[in-house]
Parts: sequence; C-alpha cells; structure tokens
Amino acid sequence: MQSILDYPALVFIVSFVLMWLAARIGAALLRRFRRIEDDAREDFSVIQAATLTLLALIIGFTFSMAVGRYDQRKNYEEEEANAIGTEYVRADLLPAADGAIMRGLLKAYLDERVLYYTTRDSQELAKVNRETERLQNAMWAVVKNAAVAQPTPVAALTVAGMNDVLNTQGYTQAAWWNRIPYAAWALMTLMAVCANVLVGYGARALKSGAGLLLIVPLVVSLSFTLIADIDSPRGGVIRVKPLNLHALADSFRAP
Repeated sequence: MQSILDYPALVFIVSFVLMWLAARIGAALLRRFRRIEDDAREDFSVIQAATLTLLALIIGFTFSMAVGRYDQRKNYEEEEANAIGTEYVRADLLPAADGAIMRGLLKAYLDERVLYYTTRDSQELAKVNRETERLQNAMWAVVKNAAVAQPTPVAALTVAGMNDVLNTQGYTQAAWWNRIPYAAWALMTLMAVCANVLVGYGARALKSGAGLLLIVPLVVSLSFTLIADIDSPRGGVIRVKPLNLHALADSFRAP
C-alpha cells in the first residue's frame, strides 16, 4: 500500500506548509500573549539552540537509516544477479533436456526481476510477482525432478544454486518492505514543528529578519524530502537501478 512517503514531492509540499505554519504560529503567539523579557532572552536562546540541535541529530539519524536501507537494496540486487548467473552456468550439470528448460526459465525469470526493479505501476508489479512465483515453482520442479532421478553431488549443486536464487529474491523483497517506521516519522515531525514554533517565536521577539520564518521550514522540508526519496524504493528519483541484472541479461543475449 502506497502512502504520502512514496511521493517525495508531496512530502516537500506538506512538510513545508506545516513547518511554515508552525513558525507563523510561534510568531503570532508572541504578539498575542507576551514579549520575551530581556533577562530571559539568553535562556530562550539556549532552549532554542538545544531544540534545533536535537532536531538536526534526529534528522541525521533518520537519514542514516534511509541510506542503510538503500545500500541493502543495492547489495541484494547484486546478490540476485550473482545467484541467477551461477545457476545458469550450473544448468549445464543437468541432463541436456532439463538444462535447456532451466536456461529458458532463468532467462524469463531474469526479465521479471528487471521489471520488478524498474516498474512503478502497482498492477504491473502484481503481475510481475505472480509470474515470478510461477517461474520459481517451475524451476524448482526441474531441479527437484533431476535430483530425485539422479541423487548425486552434481545434482545437489544445482539444487543449492536454485536455493540461492529463491533466497535472494526473498531477501530483496524483505529489503524493499523494510522502511523507516511511521513512528519515527511522527516523532521527527513533532520535533520539527516544536523547533519551528520556537524559531518563529524567537525571530519575532528578537526583531531578526523575517527570512527565518521561511528558511528554517525550507531546510527542514528539504531534509524530509531527501529522506523520503532515499527510503522509497519506487518513488522519487533516487532508486536502485538493476545494473547487475541488466549486465547479466546482456551476457545471456551475447553470442
């Protein structure tokens, strides 16, 4: 199920409006209630600086979480390509008829895995998942029948290779489902709102430039957008490209 976090542009718009409103509310509260006394300005500056620092740390940790998940998806794409390529070579260990069938199934399976990484359409993705499952069952049936007919160490190699193909697909799926928790987003957003309220309150009280009411919300919103873009496997512009799978497909087509 897709959410707003799968659309980084929408994340930027919503977060910027929310942070700007928080800063404006902070500025309006000062006019409506009270000014910061001169003897309290130093204490307020300490609180404001501590809040902004804590917000920066939370954004940094969340960004690190997103990058870690992105790197994990890249690593599993490489492992998938290696597993499929290894099993394609090991298909020569099967009887000639089974080996030909296995190589044809692996080529079709590779095309589906490339589509899994590149498609953004939910209906096409569902079709890819169904076809992937069908091909996995067909490939497993081929190696299982060959291993049962001739239970030799050579046949065991093809079974182990197919096991790697199936496992890497499962690992990839789990990595794409592993996203930053909504609770982390909620806490980070709450902290950002509080920080922008303090910025608005302090900017109006200290008669500093009104640009603070725009710059800080803009910076925070851009940070949220970058995190959402990296964390979303199919949204935005920063996505894992199946470079290794493409290279493997090219090697299959080479004479």
